[in-house]
Amino acid sequence: MNQPDTGPAPVLALTDVSKSFGAVRALQDVSLQLLPGEAHALAGENGAGKSTLIKTLAGVHRPDSGQVLLDGKPVVFNGPADARNAGIAVIYQEPTLFPDLSIAENIFMGRQPRASLGRIDRRAVREATAALMTRLGVDLDPERLARGLSIADQQIVEIAKALSFDARVLIMDEPTAALTGSETSRLFSVVRTLRASGAAVLFISHRLEEIFGLCQRVTTLRDGRWVASEPLDGLTEDDLVRRMVGRDLDELYPKQATTVGETALSVRRLTREGVFRDVSFEVRRGEIVALAGLVGAGRSEVVQAVFGVDKADAGEVHVNGTPLRAGSPTAAMEAGVALVPEDRRQRGLVMEMSIERNIGLTGLGSLGSGGMVRRTLERGRATDWAVKLQLKYNRLSDTVGVLSGGNQQKVVLAKWLATDPSVLIVDEPTRGIDVGTKAEVHRLLSSLAAEGLAVLMVSSDLPEVLGMADRVLVMHEGRLVAEIPREEATEETVMAAATGRLTGKEKAA
Repeated sequence: MNQPDTGPAPVLALTDVSKSFGAVRALQDVSLQLLPGEAHALAGENGAGKSTLIKTLAGVHRPDSGQVLLDGKPVVFNGPADARNAGIAVIYQEPTLFPDLSIAENIFMGRQPRASLGRIDRRAVREATAALMTRLGVDLDPERLARGLSIADQQIVEIAKALSFDARVLIMDEPTAALTGSETSRLFSVVRTLRASGAAVLFISHRLEEIFGLCQRVTTLRDGRWVASEPLDGLTEDDLVRRMVGRDLDELYPKQATTVGETALSVRRLTREGVFRDVSFEVRRGEIVALAGLVGAGRSEVVQAVFGVDKADAGEVHVNGTPLRAGSPTAAMEAGVALVPEDRRQRGLVMEMSIERNIGLTGLGSLGSGGMVRRTLERGRATDWAVKLQLKYNRLSDTVGVLSGGNQQKVVLAKWLATDPSVLIVDEPTRGIDVGTKAEVHRLLSSLAAEGLAVLMVSSDLPEVLGMADRVLVMHEGRLVAEIPREEATEETVMAAATGRLTGKEKAA
């Protein structure tokens, strides 16, 4: 075993586990120990082996070599049901509940308590669910339908379901990626409650501040290999990043000096009733403008209206001085606007298609004639962009779904950059990708701006906003309330505007 863990006996452990898929070695001699009453972070870039490790613990994959130990004894999981019966539960980023069943029915599906004559004892189901919610310190009605629940509430239901199976180990895979700040705080409170009851928690997140705020120890993987298992106390974010990427990052926010040119995008009094109103701003060539604000402020809705995905009720958009027809993404593309959407899997990619076909989707007309696509042209375009963006892949003919999240984001960027836009809109460009790839995306955006592209960036990552933006536009409850130049933008000034508490330092928009 290659790590020096000591202390209480682990509930669950991996010892020198290796796992390969064909010629690809996903894990090589990896060890891990999960202790009772402890939150343990799993860190690493996309492609480091985190997903394979999780699936090995959850019974989806069986190791090629090495052992899985439960309470110190070797165990073989022949499937997820075996792992669940052993007290191991996985809480995924996007829960899968039955929408038309109640919370209580989802938790006890297939194993409801029975009353006389074999009928389901609905009262017992309801009371058991209420007891689980009380245990978690959460106020959710057991009778409420799952349909319409927020992602945060769905995750609570999944955690309650795990506890109903007497889970002793909870594996949480990017659980906060789609949560607001208050929802994340509530989830962390639940995790601390679980720890206090003796559960072992394995926590995976790309947000380093969450790892340091919640966990006691961290195991780092790099290229499928174990790097370190150590206490977080005394470790810095720079230390952890260095372990993850194997080098010092030159700069997470490599902002290049640029020459700001003419206005490329002009938005005037854009309004969509009930969503946002009277929004006006400009983005000039050579600058990165960030659209910031709390979740629900209307940021994504504004850029979707600019691009024509949603039709605005009033207002105008001009691109390079020419009016843009409202409600037409085709017109936006022809005018030189590109939109990298927030949800890359649902709106940015066709997951069943190949990498090369996804990259070529925005330029099918230039890749053939008569409705036929010339494969050599399609392959050539994809190869060029794969090199430019340092895409990590096996074959360009592979489906885009096999790529890591960071590489999927690069494919979306390649697809739109291939249109040679003058205005690039990126919505949450680094959400759910690792710190090394995040630095690459930032470097790319900075270099594009330096080449004269106008970049409009929507981001909930405040350090990203402060590190990359030349100007910060802040939205609050559907209105643009502040424009803050780079030299005056701080966490305090941006958050004051985002929460409706202008301090006087902001320039009113």
